[in-house]
Amino acid sequence: MYKEICSKYEATKDNLIYILHDIQDTHPQHYISDEAVTAISEYLSIPPNHIYGVLTFYTMYSTKPRGKNIIRLCESPPCYIKGSENILRKLKVLLGVDTGETSKDGQFTLELCACLGVCGNAPVMMINDNVYGDLTEEKVVEIIEKVRRGN
Repeated sequence: MYKEICSKYEATKDNLIYILHDIQDTHPQHYISDEAVTAISEYLSIPPNHIYGVLTFYTMYSTKPRGKNIIRLCESPPCYIKGSENILRKLKVLLGVDTGETSKDGQFTLELCACLGVCGNAPVMMINDNVYGDLTEEKVVEIIEKVRRGN
């Protein structure tokens, strides 16, 4: 799988970010494994420690398995002022996880992010590619239930 993904890109260091995104997006657990790093290292002829440097610098990458649904809750000042702290507390209870953890059923991973760029709808969270704004604790319960049902 990794060699197939790599081969879609020219073997230059400039394509590292694209390859990492593609591999993480394709993996069912949304992360970059050690095996993937080895394949990328061989394909681009760059040392694995350089790849790990990129993986640990950018928060959008994960080196550990995550859930089917990645929840990113914005913690920017506008979201914080509008109650993201309450939303975070509610998500932790609903999912039975702390920040950075994956629910026991493997459905959700809860992460924080600096900004989702939708400050006018604060507080905001993103689940996979879907953005949810003007959140309340009640809305969060409805959204999580809907995602659990696969809607």
